[in-house]
Amino acid sequence: MSIQLAALIHTDLGRISGEMTGMAQEAAILPASVSPDSAEPEAGFAETFKAALHGVDDQQRQAADKMAAVDSGQSDDLVGAMLASQDANLSFTMLTQVRNKVMGAVDDLIKMPL
Repeated sequence: MSIQLAALIHTDLGRISGEMTGMAQEAAILPASVSPDSAEPEAGFAETFKAALHGVDDQQRQAADKMAAVDSGQSDDLVGAMLASQDANLSFTMLTQVRNKVMGAVDDLIKMPL
């Protein structure tokens, strides 16, 4: 019985080891400009920041629409409108913090001696 159990454990250990090797090969480090799914370059910082900006703008517009619907009596979902408003506010705050960090980094780069 113990020999069978040891053989099963050894088999499972070999299978797990093989799976880990496969995972390590799949997670190989690629250059930052290459996506692991394709050979096309990934979007740059400017495109990513624009997408985030548009996302925050969409959230704020949706929250404003929900609040307007509640104010006009077309909807009675006050909780949903307040949650959407808070979500949009948090997203805007996060975007502002990212902008502040980027501007601080740019200032540090400008002040670096050559």
